[in-house]
Parts: sequence; structure tokens; C-alpha cells
Amino acid sequence: MTSKPKQITSSAWLLLMVICMGAFIAPLGMASVNVAIPALAAELNANAVLVSWIPTTVLLANIVFMLPAGKLADLFGRKRVFQWGICLNALAGIGASFAESVHWVLVMRFVQGLGSAMMFATSMALLISVFPPHKRGLPLGLNAACVYLGLTLAPALGGWVTEALGWRYVFLLPLPLVVVVLLLLQWRISGEWRSETVDRFDWRGALLFALWALALVVGLTGLPEPLSIASLLLSFVLLFGFIRMQARAQNPLIRVQMFRESRLFSMSLLTASFMYASSYPLGFMLSLYLQYVRDFSASQAGHVLLSQALAMACVAPLAGKLSDYFPARFLATAGCACTLAGFFWLSRLDADTSRTAISLALVLVGLGFGFFSSPNNHVVMHSARADEVGVAAATLNLARVTGNLVGMSLVNLLVYWHLGDQPLDAGVSDALLATFHGALNLALGFLTAATVISLLRGRTYQPEA
Repeated sequence: MTSKPKQITSSAWLLLMVICMGAFIAPLGMASVNVAIPALAAELNANAVLVSWIPTTVLLANIVFMLPAGKLADLFGRKRVFQWGICLNALAGIGASFAESVHWVLVMRFVQGLGSAMMFATSMALLISVFPPHKRGLPLGLNAACVYLGLTLAPALGGWVTEALGWRYVFLLPLPLVVVVLLLLQWRISGEWRSETVDRFDWRGALLFALWALALVVGLTGLPEPLSIASLLLSFVLLFGFIRMQARAQNPLIRVQMFRESRLFSMSLLTASFMYASSYPLGFMLSLYLQYVRDFSASQAGHVLLSQALAMACVAPLAGKLSDYFPARFLATAGCACTLAGFFWLSRLDADTSRTAISLALVLVGLGFGFFSSPNNHVVMHSARADEVGVAAATLNLARVTGNLVGMSLVNLLVYWHLGDQPLDAGVSDALLATFHGALNLALGFLTAATVISLLRGRTYQPEA
């Protein structure tokens, strides 16, 4: 199926339900582990630097495979690639639950990131394929809400499971839902969605892009070592080479002309990158802050972290619905500003800040992200050609993951500077607090840039009545 949908069918709503369940699975598997990290680190004797790679490895796999997954989905079928992604994600979680070393956990997290990339790269493209342009705001908002619902429940569920059964079972949390999604995709949803244009897959471009991502991560996390500086410089060379190759390729992995054709498209992606550079390290750092600096249990830390994602889940569908009727520029910019205010409040935290104050600051962050994400996603996806929605969805998720990766890599650098290879225990609370404040100051810079760019992106798409 490749033509634009004229009306909404019952199968479209069923597909929306399945996509939303899939959107819940990936963040549940990713974020629930953050709360279990102290228990995992204690059992596997992992130091601070190795622990910081647990969330980073997922991002590295995401950024390496996001564009290839989107292109393969356009060529061979979006539903098929989505199914493969769910299967890989689940199998990697099972593998991680049997880990006897932190290095095996990192390998399984990389595979889990590959599965997540396949899911993220196809979910929005599938929704675009079955919903008409003037009715996409609500489905995209619901999809974003389910991502945030996964983030909402992940800290609490991860904390409860860690205390009741142990950290290994945290990796198995998504399995029941995975079974339901796969059964529905196999038996209730027929048909396939792909691009009308049949192209060859650009393996050289995919390899060059993967090398760029690896060089970028190695460079950012090891500064100021000479090898890391060289790796960072190499990443710029590889990125330049990738852009040149894609501009000249007959069947590119991504048509770089998309960025020149639409200022709105490119600036919306840049805004998303800065927003997510600030957000991803927050759950990781707050989990360590609450458990090592404040001496909270895993379940108590999970309860505090609930407030941000719960606010996101409540607001995202409303923001998505509003984006069907109002330009996204002011909705998204207001979300950026609200998030900036929340992070400013968090940057004032110390060892004695009340639990209520932390939760209220996180609610402010959640409201901001809820109002930003759905309208911004709506604009980006509307800017894409019908035969490029898979690549556009992958590019949007790539902007998110690139921001996440840059933000987390810089936090890894702060961890390296302040903690080095020290074991994680109560004795590192002062160094952790310094790392936390450094991460929040970086986030404030990213959010300020996002707010300005969002406001200056120009006249946005005015939805049809």
C-alpha cells in the first residue's frame, strides 16, 4: 500500500493501537534500566565509566542504524521492519538478563538499540501511511504520549522489580506486551506499506555514517585525551564525506536536498536535536543523584521520576490535537521555554532539596516536552514527500537520538572528569553532585538554543480545517 489515505478506516485505528503499544515497549526497556543501575553495578563490579555506557550504548546503536532502518522500511516494507525491531529488542533484553559481566550487558544493549532504531524509524511512517494529512495530529500525539507513558511507568516498575526480584528481571519487563503486539501484527493487520520508488540500498553510505557515529562518541567521551581529539576531528571529516556522498549518489540513504528544500524541515530537526540533548541524560543523572546523594531506594527514586513523564503523557495528545488546528511554531516554542524553566529550577538542587520541589520541577519539564514534541513531529512529517516518509521519520528520530547521544556523551565526559574509575557507592556523593550540576548547566545551554531556533524557524505549516 503506497497511496495517500483518503479516509480513516478501522484497520488504521487498529494499526494505531499496535504502533502505540510498540511505542511503549522501547522506552520501557530503555528507561527502566536506569533505576536498576546501582544494583547492577554492585553485582557486576562495574565502575562509574562503564556504568555511564549502559544508556550510551543504546544511543550509539540507534544513531548507527536509524537511517538504514528507515530506508530499508521504505524499500521492503514498514510493517515488516517494525516487527523485526520488536523481536530484536525483546531478544536482547532476554540476553541481558543472563549477563555475568557488565561488558555482556553493553553488547545486549547495543542489540537492543538496533531493535529500537527499527521501531522508531518506522512507527511514524506507518501512521503517516494510513492517516490523511489533516488528521495526523492526534495519532502522532497519541504515539508520543505512549512513548512518554513508557517513560512514566519505567522508573517505578524498574524500581519495584529491582527491589522485589532483582535487576535482571527489569530487562524482561516488556516481554508480555511484545507477544501481544507480534500476534496482532501477524494475524489482525494485513497489507504492507512501502515506497513506490524502488531503489538500491546505499551500503557505502550506511557504513560511512556508522563510522561517523562511532568516531563522534569516542571523541566526545574521552576528551581531552589526544586520541579523543583526533577521533572528534575524524568525525567531522567523515560527516563531510557522508554529506558529499549522499548529495551525489543516485540512490542515497538520505536525500540531503531535503534540508535545503525546506527551511522549516531543517530548523525543526535542529530544534529537536537541542531539546533531546538536554533531556536524555536527566533520567540517568537523577537516578544516581537520588540513590547516592539522597539515599533513596530504587522504588523511591522511580516514584520521583514518574512526575516528569506523567506530565508528558497527559499533555502530548492535547498538543497533538491542537497542532491539527494551529501552527506548531508557538506551541513548540512555548514547550521549549517551559522546559527551560524546569531545568533552571533543577539546576538549583542541592543535597537537601525537598522531594516535592524536585517533583514540581520535573512536572514543569514534562509539560514543556509534551507541548513541544507532538507539534514539532507533525511539522517535520508534513514537510516530507509521500515516498520519503520512512526516511523523514528516521531523520526525525535520528535528530532526537543524535541530540541524546551528544548530551549523554558530554555527561560521560563529566563522569570521567569527576569520578574516573571509582566504584559507585555513598562515598562519591559530592563528586556526583558536581557532575549533576555540570550536566544541568550544559542542558540549559542546549535549551536556550532550542527556544531561539524554534521561534525563528519562520512561518509553519497551517493545518487544513
